[in-house]
Amino acid sequence: MLLGNPLTSPLYHLLERLYALPPSPPATRTTPLSLLCVGLPRTGTESLQRALLHLGYTHTHHGWDIVYPSPSFPHATSPGWVSLARHKALAQPLSAADFDALLGHCAAVTDAAGSVFAADLICAYPDAKVVLNMRRDEQAWRRSVQATLVRAHESWAFWIASWLDRECFWAWHVMRGPEHCAMIRRLVPKDRLLEWYVEDGWEPLCKFLGKPVPNMPFPHENTAAGGWKARERQCNERWVKGAFVNLILLFVGVLYKP
Repeated sequence: MLLGNPLTSPLYHLLERLYALPPSPPATRTTPLSLLCVGLPRTGTESLQRALLHLGYTHTHHGWDIVYPSPSFPHATSPGWVSLARHKALAQPLSAADFDALLGHCAAVTDAAGSVFAADLICAYPDAKVVLNMRRDEQAWRRSVQATLVRAHESWAFWIASWLDRECFWAWHVMRGPEHCAMIRRLVPKDRLLEWYVEDGWEPLCKFLGKPVPNMPFPHENTAAGGWKARERQCNERWVKGAFVNLILLFVGVLYKP
């Protein structure tokens, strides 16, 4: 759906009022953000998160943290990310302070936040190392995206719920995934950049980070047929439940309008 220019579109401002999100609580940085994993979703991002947690990067932010509060940061951050996405869409600069409010407890970031805000994060944290995580088989990556992200966002249930639940609305209308590997290579000096495929496993990653190689298989998380299905069901239940409540309130408001 095209909302037009958000600076001038009356429809955009109407929807922004209808689906206004509460602000996230303010936060500050409590641990250095030393690693940016800027590959697109479905490139082994949750497996990479699990690996980095094992290597001591606590906490490593993943896209699911936007949806589900984590033990280390028990507040919903989706309103804050929506705000940053709006700033980015309007070409307004983002600073380390902007990201610290959402990632202040994180030593590393991956998945949606890492890829969508890649250029901004690289500029905001010039000393951080950067991992460009990719899938070696591009067609397999496209099939994975089609079977998960695209299928979920094109479903009628998700679309209908997006108009009745604020959080789901912004998840539908803000998410985007540009092709940006060339941009990353242009922005990051070679000595700070690792181009890494999930099939590469521990060795190149640990060498780049200066960590010993663990004596365990590399994590394999969130497959299209496994972990993703469970997460998708949880999201659908959460958003559809919120949409149902709002629908009931809408009907009550219409029926009992004075």
